[in-house]
Amino acid sequence: MIILSLYYARFSKLSEAVLVYRGGGDGAFASLHQIKQGDNGVPYLAPGEPLTTAFVRSLAQGLGAQVKPEIFPENILARTPDMLVWWSRPQRRVMFFGGTDEEAWKLNGLIFPHPALVLKVVSKDLFVRALATSSRPTPVTPLKTAPYWNTDSRGLVCAGSMRVPESSDIASIPAWEDAYFQSEFTHAAGAVRLTSHPGGFIGLWRSLASKKQFPVQCLTDAGETLQEFVARGNER
Repeated sequence: MIILSLYYARFSKLSEAVLVYRGGGDGAFASLHQIKQGDNGVPYLAPGEPLTTAFVRSLAQGLGAQVKPEIFPENILARTPDMLVWWSRPQRRVMFFGGTDEEAWKLNGLIFPHPALVLKVVSKDLFVRALATSSRPTPVTPLKTAPYWNTDSRGLVCAGSMRVPESSDIASIPAWEDAYFQSEFTHAAGAVRLTSHPGGFIGLWRSLASKKQFPVQCLTDAGETLQEFVARGNER
């Protein structure tokens, strides 16, 4: 099978084409062809040349796939040009509640203890999971459901009133966490069991208003490990 991929110089003039040849296995071969103009004005492909690393790098940069060199701090778990995954230690945070639940309004603006979290940004989507321990997770660490409204069974956050940061580089991590917790938690997002607390979501957070430590035994299983959470990227 042949797949034709076009490369535009300054997005206006067709200058080169990449032909990708695939056989029956997983291997592939690619060649670079200059675009020539025939006597009749019709463009055609010149003989192919092997792809160079410099060309592939230039093409990736032109398509926006360049990631600037960064020094990874200890909280970074995974990084690709399209995805950033990190974890956050247990800490106390202010929470804001909206929506129509009057009991939730009574908790608005209070400070609560929170479990350790794993957060993932893919494009402009934020995913959040919780951890039952306060140590850095490994690929096989089982994840817990984030005990928050606005977050569905996949960990995907319904942005709502959240001010989504413009970037998803390492420097933007505090902005993503602030955006999440400074927005209003307004509703349950889909059929997801957010906590095993006997009082449910409101009962959990009502009981934590004066506490210093989150009861991790109230977390529910997310049904995936850190490796699986990272591997599915932005899959919905």
